[in-house]
Amino acid sequence: MNPNIPRTDRKRVVIVGAGFGGLRLARKLSSRKEFQVVLINKNNFHEFQPLYYQVATSGLEASSILFPLRAVFQDCKNVHIRVTTVTMVHPDTKTIDTDLGPIEYDYLVVGIGADTNFFGQKNIIERALPMKSVSEAITLRNRMLQSFEDALSVDSLDEKEGFLNVVVVGGGPTGVELCGTFAEMRKTVLPSDYPELDFRMMKIYLIESGAELLGPMSQESQVKSLKYLEKLGVIVRLKTRVQDFDGRYVYMNDGTTIRTNNLVWAAGVRANALNGLPAEALGRGGRLMVNRFSQVQGFTDIFAIGDIALMTEEKYPDGHPQIAQPAIQQGKHLAENLIRTVKGEPMKEFRYKDLGTMATIGRGKAVVDLPFWSFQGVFAWMVWLFVHLMAIVGVKNRLLILINWGWNYLSDDQSLRLIIKPKLPKGNMEAIRQKVEDQLVTK
Repeated sequence: MNPNIPRTDRKRVVIVGAGFGGLRLARKLSSRKEFQVVLINKNNFHEFQPLYYQVATSGLEASSILFPLRAVFQDCKNVHIRVTTVTMVHPDTKTIDTDLGPIEYDYLVVGIGADTNFFGQKNIIERALPMKSVSEAITLRNRMLQSFEDALSVDSLDEKEGFLNVVVVGGGPTGVELCGTFAEMRKTVLPSDYPELDFRMMKIYLIESGAELLGPMSQESQVKSLKYLEKLGVIVRLKTRVQDFDGRYVYMNDGTTIRTNNLVWAAGVRANALNGLPAEALGRGGRLMVNRFSQVQGFTDIFAIGDIALMTEEKYPDGHPQIAQPAIQQGKHLAENLIRTVKGEPMKEFRYKDLGTMATIGRGKAVVDLPFWSFQGVFAWMVWLFVHLMAIVGVKNRLLILINWGWNYLSDDQSLRLIIKPKLPKGNMEAIRQKVEDQLVTK
């Protein structure tokens, strides 16, 4: 196969990853005559990660938080999109290997983000439910709804508890938001959907190894979020670490166990790997160490932005937080620096501007930390809604989300409680899998 990207006299910027940083960079360069932009992504769409939890809890349909990349760049003739996977970087020849074939670059920008960090726990890797992609969010939705269906068909109390109980590991925004939504569903829609089940039996646990929830946020927000969750009936266990999960019981480091078939893992992230870059360029969490110009250590033509980049400042000695804002700001700043470079002007150092942090714990309950003000409650919830709505790509998506949120608020009923499973081909699945693996090996 061949990527079939025409070579021009423009500087070619190859961007690997269409997350918040990669997309912002591509959009900023898309109208510049100095550059040819090649945007590579494993999917043909951009994902709005902060709302994965709403897909997982039936609040939004997946398509509402996805936006086709080709729709973003319809009128940009100097932007070439390729849906493929990068397998290797060759800095000496300034090329990358992809499943479509090799692609040359003048400047390479790595923005492939991060994935779930299971900290090497084999049983948890095999049995827990992560949520770092829209497909994983749909899988979580399927699992939880199927668990309620299965709970109808068992007789023993032990089996019902296994299907109904849910344990969420990780007290960051994802864990807090998931637990708050699960608790509201337990109170409102689930008893109506499943009148044969007693949802007073359903227990929702939030396990956090630290001493507080929402670690990066203010103490006021940490305390308030804990109160909100406890008021919703969530059992929060701080200073507790999950050690194992056998599919039926979660084992804690204090010797206690929790009966559940459903373990959701939101306890950490690790940067995605890209072969070909030297090991000495890797820092904590597998992130690529970059300078204040986003240049990967040891290179002047390879850059990294977003979750995969480890850039330090005085205020951030361990790197910027792995959230959307640093990625967006780095993408914009790198675009400006690349423009300066082709003009023969010196690049400027990046400085992260903290615009604030927020999390929602349920209907009318949220916490917001701005650089100059921290507040909680209904107003914080409305601010959270507005900020996330405006950050969505595409007017149609914003409208669909607004309609869904309005309906959910007025009716107290998420209408997307659908179990949608992929149709598997008939035949010997093990033989099919082995055949695919053999074909990949011979390539």
